[in-house]
Amino acid sequence: MTQVIPPEQACKPDYWDEAVSYLMKRDRILRKIIPEHDGVWLASNKTPFVTLARAIVGQQVSVDTAETTWKKFTALCGSRPTPAKVLEYDVEQLRAAGLAKRKSEYILDLAMHFNEKKVHPAKWSKMSDEEIVDELCSIRGIGRWTAEMFLIFNLHRPDVLPIDDPRLLKAISMHYFSGEPVSRYEAREVAQTWQPWRTVATWYLWRSQESVTD
Repeated sequence: MTQVIPPEQACKPDYWDEAVSYLMKRDRILRKIIPEHDGVWLASNKTPFVTLARAIVGQQVSVDTAETTWKKFTALCGSRPTPAKVLEYDVEQLRAAGLAKRKSEYILDLAMHFNEKKVHPAKWSKMSDEEIVDELCSIRGIGRWTAEMFLIFNLHRPDVLPIDDPRLLKAISMHYFSGEPVSRYEAREVAQTWQPWRTVATWYLWRSQESVTD
């Protein structure tokens, strides 16, 4: 019988075990959190376009709301929507499928950028994190946070610190500051210990909040 591997256990980044070992030695909080999530790691089999479209859908809404909206969107555009397929529809049709007007415009702009080759996925493996962020931020609706989510979830870059992510700040507040509000400066200070594996530390802190999405 063929063993079915759950999605969260597939395609482990090649640096993951090294990063876990490093973080367990360097950070007493992560030393407690990481073993609670044994056997799972950062994984994604989504295309760059789908990853970015999902990120746009998920902006400024709860995880549950984002998932509901995504299901409505893919009911119209297919389970793995392509830029060409999305461009078959206009803003009003996407709104009728459940997207807000602005997010409909953003996803159409995203599809146009991919369809007209204004972004260059084939080159991203040789580009720095900041170069990719700059390229992605040329697309309407994609700011630094969305670009960083892409670096983490699609490209699996190992040392991304999404300092504006509210889930990360909440987790740092809870685990390192006894629930007191935490500034971005304080969060960066905590994260210095995690380099060069800030992506991995961030992922486990998200898991500790039970709100991470792949």
